[in-house]
Amino acid sequence: MKFFILLMLLNFVVYSCNSDVLPKPKPYLKLQYPESNYFKINSTCPYSFDVSEFANINFKDNCWATIEYPELKATIHITYREVNSNLNEILREVEKLTYEHTIKADAISNALPYENYDKKVFAKLYNVEGNVASNIQFMATDSVKNVLAGSLYFYTKPNYDSILPAIKYIEKDLIHLVESIEWK
Repeated sequence: MKFFILLMLLNFVVYSCNSDVLPKPKPYLKLQYPESNYFKINSTCPYSFDVSEFANINFKDNCWATIEYPELKATIHITYREVNSNLNEILREVEKLTYEHTIKADAISNALPYENYDKKVFAKLYNVEGNVASNIQFMATDSVKNVLAGSLYFYTKPNYDSILPAIKYIEKDLIHLVESIEWK
């Protein structure tokens, strides 16, 4: 019986080594998101803008809003502030909230500026890299009466490498949102 088991093991060793073992290539996840179409959001608030058809928007009484991306488990929280001779103070507060992420952030890129003198929209978009709570933040103003600020949040533990494709997808929507702002 021992001879038979030894013969079987030898047989497995001889016949199992027919080819070279090759390492498997690393698989990469390829995420493809649909092309966004936008529609104008009109409300009783003193502003309007375009939102992706893949998002749901909800307004609160104080003209704050949430833009939810249910498929991506992400939300953009938008705050509205009316300016009462305190524009610099409001802008400093918004910028302070952005830079509070420096504790966890790998980098905060220079603000991407946007200026449209005809529509009186002046904005900055911040990309916060790293495992932080909010990877994109923006602020927009007419520099006289209105300030909008927004932050992107995902309903998951921050893992920048994993959510980067979703961040880039929503970033395009945020850029379009800022470019479509109109003050009433």
